[in-house]
Amino acid sequence: MAVEASAPGKLFLIGEYAVLAGAPALLTAVDRRVHVRATPSPDARWRLTAANLGIRDLDLGADLQPPPEFDAATRSKLVVFEAVRAHSAAALGTRLTAQHVTIDSRDFAQDGHKLGLGSSAAVAAALTAALSQASGESLDKGALAMRAIAAHRTAQNGRGSGGDVAAAVYGGLISYTRDHTPIPLTWPADLAAYALVTGTGASTPDLVERVADYGNRAPDAHARYMADLRALADAVVGSLNDTRSFLTLAADYFAALCRLDAAAGAGIVTPQHFQLADLAAKHGGVFKTSGAGGGDVGLVFAQRGDGEKRLHAALEQAGARVVDLDFGAAGVACRTPQSPG
Repeated sequence: MAVEASAPGKLFLIGEYAVLAGAPALLTAVDRRVHVRATPSPDARWRLTAANLGIRDLDLGADLQPPPEFDAATRSKLVVFEAVRAHSAAALGTRLTAQHVTIDSRDFAQDGHKLGLGSSAAVAAALTAALSQASGESLDKGALAMRAIAAHRTAQNGRGSGGDVAAAVYGGLISYTRDHTPIPLTWPADLAAYALVTGTGASTPDLVERVADYGNRAPDAHARYMADLRALADAVVGSLNDTRSFLTLAADYFAALCRLDAAAGAGIVTPQHFQLADLAAKHGGVFKTSGAGGGDVGLVFAQRGDGEKRLHAALEQAGARVVDLDFGAAGVACRTPQSPG
């Protein structure tokens, strides 16, 4: 029988980069979802359709290795799929049989540009869940997250924190420390947050690698900047009890990221980010980058009330593009649809 699975996107609210050094990160799942369908293959050959990647009914063969004739561009599009398939095969053995897989990630782009909501992490979570259920396995969220994180980390050459996958699996608002079970949190009632389009997309692995390269060039300075980020990240959960404290911490975290970026020359913070930060500050709000930064979405935080309404109006008047997102979305879901009739 076919299996359908879905998983949400995510936003790093605070703790990006510091999470790679063992600090906790605050993340929320958002209501943009990846949808995966796995159907047993009648001819024992794996096939993949991922329209957003320009892949339609791609024949992957009968074994667990992509055909050698695939070019580099095709192989790069398959990296998350192949990592999930390999980790699933290692866990499931012969129970994992060939599937026709369809992946739909259209919700993670706007006007043809990716938003930086963690589509690859959501694919890793949903595809891992689908292949597990299709093989007759019953995974709890902890085991599912471990397998999906391991696969996604393989696809990112070992650099990923796993926070984006954890948000996709567990959903809601979480505090996540690398390789630990996330802590579920409650969104503060008087905290408003918006996601803004700030560019045309950025490569998370590239940005992370540039910061890592800076660490190799200037280890002492890099360590000082990371220590500043870690100290702020450690205080995030406590700050949620008081929105003003959280806003101050968010502003301080963005300032610390700006200092790191100025030294590393990584491209985390762009001129548009500085403009949005100035605009938000004039109306009592706080802007910061989200996740790796660059051209992906940014965040604006504010205390609910008349000031927040004026801030929202000012953002729209300035032409800032607010992404229609609900925060705290449900985590991975999996089902076996009933056959017609």
